[in-house]
Amino acid sequence: MVDPGRCTGHDPEHELADRVGMAMVRLNKMHAQVAHQMAKQGMDKSAFVLLATLSGLGECRSSALAEAVLSDPSTVSRQVAGLVKDGLVERHADPADGRASVLAVTEAGRKLIMDRRRQRNQAIEEMVSEWPDEDFKNFAELFERFVQDYERTVPAYMTDRGTGTRAGGEK
Repeated sequence: MVDPGRCTGHDPEHELADRVGMAMVRLNKMHAQVAHQMAKQGMDKSAFVLLATLSGLGECRSSALAEAVLSDPSTVSRQVAGLVKDGLVERHADPADGRASVLAVTEAGRKLIMDRRRQRNQAIEEMVSEWPDEDFKNFAELFERFVQDYERTVPAYMTDRGTGTRAGGEK
């Protein structure tokens, strides 16, 4: 295995953050491979993320879905059109404004989500099958905490870096 410090100017002060970051890179690489396999089976990863997010949100407008996934409304609109065509999402008139529409997951969409969730859960349980139950419980709690903090901080971090400013407003 390549020493990550050799390639990155490793700073011992940030060793734990670097270990987590490198583990995330490896996890993302594996996730990309899973996404590639999903695409081969006819389900684009980003479309599945939209479907799962919509399922969690409940009926909502396309703009709210785009905001929830931190994506451009026009991109989400194109992806939703595919989900509608595939019978996984349907459009209804918005009860608050009949000129607008809301999106809802269909029964076929809910079934797909549940099937994928079951497959994912089985795979994770197999991965950690030799872990003591307490280790798995602790990992789940810490991982959920990490993801919550990640979701909370990354959008601001991206905005900050996207404007060319640093923390504190420096250019």
